[in-house]
Amino acid sequence: MTDFDGGPVGPAGSPATELAQAEALVEAHSASLKKELGVGDLALTQILFIVGLTWIGVAGKLGSSHVIFWLLALALFYLPSAAVVMYLNRLMPLEGGLYQWAKLGFNQTVGFMLAWNLWLYVIVFTSEIGLQCATYLSYAIGPSAAWMTSSSWFVALSSAVILTLMVVTSTIGLSVGKWVHNTGGVFMITIFGAVVLLPVFGLLTGTLPVYHPFRTRLPEVSLYNLNILGKMGFGALGGFEYMAILAGETKVPVRSVGRSVLIAAPVIALMFVLGTSTVVAYIPNEDIDLIGPVAQVLRAGFGPFGVAAPLVTIAILMTLAMRVGQASVAFTAVTRLPMVAGWDHMLPAWFSRLHATYKTPVNSILLVGVSSFGIASLSLIGVGQAEAFQLLFNASGIFYALTYVVMFAIPLFGLRGVTPRPPLWLKLASWSGLLMTLLYITLSVFPIISVTSVSTFALKIFLLIVAMNLVGIAILRSAGRRSAASGRR
Repeated sequence: MTDFDGGPVGPAGSPATELAQAEALVEAHSASLKKELGVGDLALTQILFIVGLTWIGVAGKLGSSHVIFWLLALALFYLPSAAVVMYLNRLMPLEGGLYQWAKLGFNQTVGFMLAWNLWLYVIVFTSEIGLQCATYLSYAIGPSAAWMTSSSWFVALSSAVILTLMVVTSTIGLSVGKWVHNTGGVFMITIFGAVVLLPVFGLLTGTLPVYHPFRTRLPEVSLYNLNILGKMGFGALGGFEYMAILAGETKVPVRSVGRSVLIAAPVIALMFVLGTSTVVAYIPNEDIDLIGPVAQVLRAGFGPFGVAAPLVTIAILMTLAMRVGQASVAFTAVTRLPMVAGWDHMLPAWFSRLHATYKTPVNSILLVGVSSFGIASLSLIGVGQAEAFQLLFNASGIFYALTYVVMFAIPLFGLRGVTPRPPLWLKLASWSGLLMTLLYITLSVFPIISVTSVSTFALKIFLLIVAMNLVGIAILRSAGRRSAASGRR
């Protein structure tokens, strides 16, 4: 038998006792954190973080068979992930969320490597905010602002301003940050509400002849459709576990996180299915804009009434606010991972130091901010190289997916000796989620754009994933040597 650090347990030790002791230690560290989040905050933030506006365009390419695909993605990934998150959060409602689940379910090495991959994903995800800000502003202002997206200095300035605001907001804490996230969630519901209700408005005014939101047909079995299914599963519907990272800053986390999932899950499912139905109703399959399907469908639906231009401009600006809110959610939560790793002496105590007034991990926040800006600056070298962007985009998705592989493995292979064991239905859900995540990883190795060599692209992805994880292992080994040296002293 082993403890959660991989060392031997004495005769009196039991896995259940070890788990309780480890949880108590984390809760002691979390005691000084401010409890700011309630059920409503978590539900709105999950809607903001999980819903991606581009996915209704991707699913719309499937035509009327999108309903079958969404149902499969919901059944095979979405519901299983919600069930596993609620189970693990109820068992271990701890600050650090998935990191703590992996550490206590397996060992500290697995926990650290999971946190490292999640950290890499968020750094890449957040680093794109400057370019996306420039893109949204250029769409909102019009052709006269087209220069923004190709201007390195403007993109860099946008990145610096937004990331600085994120650092300040995250340092002040969730007393302010939750309102940024909540506002983004309200904007998300508002925009999707307009998209979902648009066909009803069209039918009432006679501008849309027919609308059958749930009409469907059986899809063909093909590699392309499997690729879409994998992306609609993990890619579109992943993210329920993310709010659990902030469990130590949540009021009654055992109840609040679970309830927020139950509230957000059906709302998100309806937003995706009905939003895609609107795209299919208004836009011919070959004309669907995969980058901006929401703006496209609003322009098509409200165009006959002469109000499309101002509505689309408002929608674009709200979308920019939502994107900043999404980045803020990812940024805020991931800054807690170096902090909790510091609690476990996996990183220097410097990362766990809290701000004297706001009780937030200020050093960890600064590190994430500087790292994101560094990646954003590097990405400006060779702007316009689609293959390089695709490489980084696919790799970041795989970094995130690897954390889900661990999460779904915990009920199946982790928590050995802890009773009661996960029920059979939860194990089946875990297998379903695990296989869907592996499908996403496998297909993400290959590009969705034209490249010089598909095999070379896949090899680059593989080598990048391996290289970055070797860096994580090196950091872990360094922490082990530092801990051993400290023990000898």
